[in-house]
Amino acid sequence: MSIQPVEVAYTAVATAQGGRDGRVATDDGRLDVVVNPPKEMGGSGEGTNPEQLFAAGYSACFQSALSLVARRMKADVTGSTITAEVGLGKTPAGGFGLTVNLTASIPNLDAETTRQLLEKAHEVCPYSAATRGNIDVTLTVA
Repeated sequence: MSIQPVEVAYTAVATAQGGRDGRVATDDGRLDVVVNPPKEMGGSGEGTNPEQLFAAGYSACFQSALSLVARRMKADVTGSTITAEVGLGKTPAGGFGLTVNLTASIPNLDAETTRQLLEKAHEVCPYSAATRGNIDVTLTVA
């Protein structure tokens, strides 16, 4: 797979200090959060964590991709939601890896149409493109 060139329209900038037990802030100050490992991984769980931030970004991006393909297909996705579940665990090689489950709830559509929209959104979402072939991503209809 070759890397596709990108004509950059926007660049987000965030700086982390202290890694998983510190702080992350964007250069514009709109996001400034304490990060801590979750209790399940021996941390305090008092702040957010990188997996929650990734889930938030992925779900928002995927929702936009879903809306885009729905407009193209003339499908009504009013009131729809995308929930991203990001799992973190050990790989067989001894490192760490992620899994993602994206669940769509689209009240106005049947399960088959929702499934088609999910698959098309997965093709155009930048997060999906970035993770393709690297992270196991499951698409689920609520």
